[in-house]
Formats: sequence, C-alpha cells, structure tokens
Amino acid sequence: MQTAMIKDKIVPFEELDPVYLDRGTFFGDGVYEVLRSYNGRIFALEEHLQRFAGSLAGIEITTVDIDQVRSRVLEAFSAAGIANAKIYFHVTRGSGPRDHACGPDLAPNFFLTVTQLSDDTQAKAKGIAVSTYPDLRWKRCDIKSLNLLPNVLARLDAGRKGCEEAIFVDEAGLITEGAASAFFAISDGTLHTAPLNANILPSITRKFVIQAAQNIALPVREESFRPTFAAGADEAFIAVTTRDIVPVVRFDDKTIGGPGLPAVGLAGKYTHLLIDQFRTFT
Repeated sequence: MQTAMIKDKIVPFEELDPVYLDRGTFFGDGVYEVLRSYNGRIFALEEHLQRFAGSLAGIEITTVDIDQVRSRVLEAFSAAGIANAKIYFHVTRGSGPRDHACGPDLAPNFFLTVTQLSDDTQAKAKGIAVSTYPDLRWKRCDIKSLNLLPNVLARLDAGRKGCEEAIFVDEAGLITEGAASAFFAISDGTLHTAPLNANILPSITRKFVIQAAQNIALPVREESFRPTFAAGADEAFIAVTTRDIVPVVRFDDKTIGGPGLPAVGLAGKYTHLLIDQFRTFT
C-alpha cells in the first residue's frame, strides 16, 4: 500500500489532501505577489497584477485568469476590513504525485492571505542596518517565483549581524538588490540604483521611488555599483511594498554619512523628501 506520513500519523496515499502534494511545496513551482493598502485603499493593484501575469508567463502557467485573480484580491480585502493590510497571494502549477514532469491538464492552485501591517514609523525615523551577502539566486530573478531559499539564508545571516535586511552582491562584486527589497544610494545629489535586468526584480515600489525622485528634481542613475560605493554614500535606503521607503543608516560595519552632511548615521534630507513625495502616490 502506498502511504504517507503527516507528523506521526500514517495516511493512505490515496486519502491525502491535495494540499500536501502541491508542486509549490515539492519544487517551489509557482509565483507570488505582495500588495499593500493605505487607509483602506489597495496601492498599485494593476501594476502588481501586470507583473504577476509576467511571472506566470515566465514559468509557463497559462491557464490563470488575471481578472479572476483581481476579483479574489478585492473580495478578500473587503472581507478582511483591514485599513493598512498586507495582501499576499500565490499560484502554483497544481497538485499531484511528486514528479518533475507533469501533464498539461494540471489545475493551478491559488492561495491568498490578508494580514495587518505593523507600524513602521520608528524604522522610518531612525533607519535600519543592512549587511551584504553573496547573491546565490537563480538567473531569472525578474520572475517573482517561490524559490526563495537564498533570500531566507541571506536574511538569517543579516539577523545574526543585528541587521534588518541583506543586500545581495553578485559574482562581479556589484550590488543587485536586497533580499526582500530594492536598494538605493544617494551620492553627490544623485540617486543610484542597479538597472533592471534578469537578475533584478522589476520592483513596483522601485518604479514609484524613481518617479518621486523625478518629482523633486533628484537625478537618477541606473547603473550597478559596488558595496564600497554604498558604504561611502551620503544617504541610502531600501524600498519594499510593505514598508515603501526605509532609510539605511549602517551598511555592513560602516555608518552612512560623513562630515558636512546634515547628520551622520541618520536618515538624510533627500530620503525624507522622497518619503514625503511617495506619500502623495498613496
């Protein structure tokens, strides 16, 4: 008899709930999105859905109706009644016996949660510390896949160092992005960030940060740079859906800022201007 074990319980294989046979669990065979709301309104829903559709296409899941996904998001958000919420959802290729290959008739699985966002006021005011970590991810980080083990390891390493975020550094010694964020540095009155390519997630928040920079006449340079440049920058910050802009005041063992700047180890003037400008979008 084919069997399975769930914790200490033996279960006939034929009686297994399909959730235990999800290809997302076996292979990370799926893609996800994270959105947030501000004061009862979902931010950038269509931009996130467009990226989600691109991720689905990237891993050849072709039977998901984006209009249905939109309806599910709106229904769940309305039912939750949370003004400032994090909305997570993913689609996997489906459930079935563990096999790398699968038939074309497999039905995708959908899962969604709506949870309360924590207050990030203190982090925005005081800033956070980040640390670098080797970029060990696969070569299609532009697809928002469920394969996030390198990100988890990077964040575990950052936590051991007393940091809130890990900043990936590739084999060429260049910063790509954060484990769960986009990364920006400000130097000599210019905003710097890595360009979008296959090893960078097309961050929705990144897009709005660049728009905010343009609105305050802060020049933007999309060009890769090294950790030494970031550590010596006048200002730095991460950008992520659930937190928008969060100042970085320590990079590895270096304090951001220096003599002649508004404050060493505190969020700088451009970062505060960008935070204020970002609020106009929400």
